[in-house]
Amino acid sequence: MHIRGDHAELVVGGRLDVRSAADARSVLHTAVDSGEGDLVLDLAELDSWDATGLGVIMGAHRRAGRCGRRLVLRDVPPQMQRLLVATRLHRILAIEGGGLPEGGTLTKP
Repeated sequence: MHIRGDHAELVVGGRLDVRSAADARSVLHTAVDSGEGDLVLDLAELDSWDATGLGVIMGAHRRAGRCGRRLVLRDVPPQMQRLLVATRLHRILAIEGGGLPEGGTLTKP
C-alpha cells in the first residue's frame, strides 16, 4: 500500500488491508487533523481492500466529521463500489467520479 499527497488530497494505492491498516490510519488521521475543508481520497490506484481497510476509511470519515471536515472518495474502482453498495456505505460516504450501481449518490466534483 502507498499513500501520497497532503492534507487536502491523498492518492491511495496498492492493498488497503490488515497489514497496511495501522500505517494508513496514521497517515489519514494526520491529514484530517492538519487541514480544513474536504479531504479527498483518490482510490483509482487501489487494488483491493478488506474489512479492516474499509474500517480505516470509515474511521477517517468519522474523524473528519468530528473535525468539521468531509471525507470524499474519488474514482472508487468498480469492485469496491459494489462493496460500498452491498454494505449501504455509499449512502453515508461522499463519493465522486464514476458511477454507483443501484442509485448510489454521487457528489459533484
